[in-house]
Amino acid sequence: MEKKSQEGAPEGAEGSKRRRRYSAEEKLRLVAECEAPGSSVSLVARKYGISSSLLFRWRQLKESGGVSGLQAGEAVVPESEVQALKAQVRELQRLLGKKTQEAEILRDAVELAREKKLLSPAALSKLGGIL
Repeated sequence: MEKKSQEGAPEGAEGSKRRRRYSAEEKLRLVAECEAPGSSVSLVARKYGISSSLLFRWRQLKESGGVSGLQAGEAVVPESEVQALKAQVRELQRLLGKKTQEAEILRDAVELAREKKLLSPAALSKLGGIL
C-alpha cells in the first residue's frame, strides 16, 4: 500500500516528498493564522506539516513588502537592485540636464553670432547642421 504525505503527494520507498507550491493567498492566510491571538508559528507549522522556518520567512517577506509583488502578479525585485536602478536614473537625468544646458548655451551663442554677423556664412551652415 502506498503511503501519502499530508500534502497528498505519494511518498517514495525512501520517504521523499514532492515539493509543495503555495500561492500568495495561502501564504498570507498561514502567516495571518500565525499572528492570531493564542497562536504561534510552531503551532501553525505543526498543524499543516510545514517547516516553521518557512513560515518565519513568509512573515519576514510580508513585513518587508515582498508579498505585495506576488499579490499584484509582478516580479519581486531585491531592494538593492531597485536602489541601484534609481541611482542610475538620477545620474542619467543629471547628465541629460547638463547636455541640455550646453545645447541651449551653444544655440544662444550661435544666435548672438548671427545677429552680430561674427560668423561667416560657411561656418553658420556647418553649425546649422549640428543644431
